[in-house]
Amino acid sequence: MKIGIDKIGFYAPHFFVDMEKLAEARGVDPAKYTIGIGQEKMAVAPITQDAVTLAANAALRIIDEEDLAKIDLVIFGTESGIDNSKSGAVYVHDLLGIQEHARCIELKQACYGATAGIQLAKGHVALNPESRVLVLGSDISRYGIGTAGEVTQGAGAVAMIISAEPRILVLENESSYLTADVMDFWRPIYSETAFVDGKYSNEQYISFFLNTWEEFKAKYGATLSDFEAICFHLPYTKMGLKALREVLDEGSEADRERLLAHYQTSTIYNKIVGNIYTGSLYLSLLSLLELSDDLKAGDKIGLFSYGSGAVGEFFAGTLQDGFKEALAAADHGKLFAAREEVTVKEYEEIFSHVLPVDGSSIELDVDADPAIICIEGMDYNKRIYLNKTR
Repeated sequence: MKIGIDKIGFYAPHFFVDMEKLAEARGVDPAKYTIGIGQEKMAVAPITQDAVTLAANAALRIIDEEDLAKIDLVIFGTESGIDNSKSGAVYVHDLLGIQEHARCIELKQACYGATAGIQLAKGHVALNPESRVLVLGSDISRYGIGTAGEVTQGAGAVAMIISAEPRILVLENESSYLTADVMDFWRPIYSETAFVDGKYSNEQYISFFLNTWEEFKAKYGATLSDFEAICFHLPYTKMGLKALREVLDEGSEADRERLLAHYQTSTIYNKIVGNIYTGSLYLSLLSLLELSDDLKAGDKIGLFSYGSGAVGEFFAGTLQDGFKEALAAADHGKLFAAREEVTVKEYEEIFSHVLPVDGSSIELDVDADPAIICIEGMDYNKRIYLNKTR
């Protein structure tokens, strides 16, 4: 049985800040951000958006009535969860109107959460071939104003339908994975912002890639020539390139040219969104599939997932006949074109405007947010969500 990605969609908040202007405000050479880090724009989430609403808005763009009736498992991968008990998947399930006889769970392992969700979804579909699984990767990356990690912030969500006989990408059973207890990135439950040892995290990312790639080659006799492209988890777009360069000498000149060209295409969306943690790998995949003009059915795509702390995995998928028709490139183009640039001062004000944590009530201006699904307020420590179509 073929199992994989049948649909994939994306959503980002309607605000962004220009990285060159942010660099100037921080007294940094803009090239450090745009070339050294590889980022052009950073999505900024207003107070009316959180990981739940971003995920629901992403899913809303791809699901139809048949999906609502057949989805029987919702897996929410995030490290920006809003509750230490209740899963974000339960909120999304309700906001979308998915049929009630469904399991809903939330997974956490830094940026690896959505990949874990996909692997669990494959097993569920293998046992229940008529089922559809909604896998969500949704996060708001926050390090703080003026911090070293500020340049790698962002916000957004990717939603995927995993099913039998998928139209976009069959996920092969070939996979290698690795876990090690390292402290390269962490966010204690009492902190609204993350902590990171940047240099160490970069080293661990590359180390995990090399380890899982070597294991993948040993298990399956793979070579670079097997892959039309390799997509990476991208906390910033130069990170994956650093890892890819470590193995390019294993291939021919044609392999190097092909993989580098497709890598650049796979970073285009990430460059204008920023770091979305669990969804970053799949935003890269989406960028590759929607913007490449030379991919074809049967092409094999490698995927490297990394979640600090740390878990890494290298796996593969094969493109299916007509995969382009199952994508929503025009819709995503309109999403990006409709975004509004904010000044650095406005971004700082938005960043500092947070929901109350003392149990007080608040009503929010949802009319100022063009998203269909928003937070409309809080009452007695409960977030009140709104689907404007209801």
